[in-house]
Amino acid sequence: MTNTQTKITTTLTHEEIGHLITGFAGAIELDQIRVDALPDKIFHPAYDGTMWQRYRQDHLDFINRLIPTVNTIPSAMLQELARLAINYEAAIVREVILDLFAEAATGSCPAEEFESAELFFDWLIKNVNRRIRGKPLNGEARELIMQWVSVADPLRIAEDPECGYGHPTGFVN
Repeated sequence: MTNTQTKITTTLTHEEIGHLITGFAGAIELDQIRVDALPDKIFHPAYDGTMWQRYRQDHLDFINRLIPTVNTIPSAMLQELARLAINYEAAIVREVILDLFAEAATGSCPAEEFESAELFFDWLIKNVNRRIRGKPLNGEARELIMQWVSVADPLRIAEDPECGYGHPTGFVN
């Protein structure tokens, strides 16, 4: 074990991975509601709201296919996901997970590559492991994985130059 790895004393559960995935779905739904409430004048003239709504829905459809398979994730993989949470900054994992979700949701890869939560998270682990580790993070894996999902603009749609509405500011009440 290198000095940049931490020994994992607890593992993640199927329920915690389920919370991660459903949390991502909730963030996508909330983002759509937020964008729908924005005035038309703040959008770029080339903005295609129907296309972005379909993009969000494609992600939600994919998540709905993953959820029933979460309980099939092997315990060794849950341990490996906990290791990722402890050894990689959330921003690194978030970038990889968003790329994988986009590939799966838009059909950019064969459907069988991501047909279950086990296959999806296997790809996540492989891709994150190709990245440079930071120093081990403080915290429990179950808390750290929730940072893999951004509540504001979870799919990074606001970053697209054809959107123009920018990241949300303020508070939800």
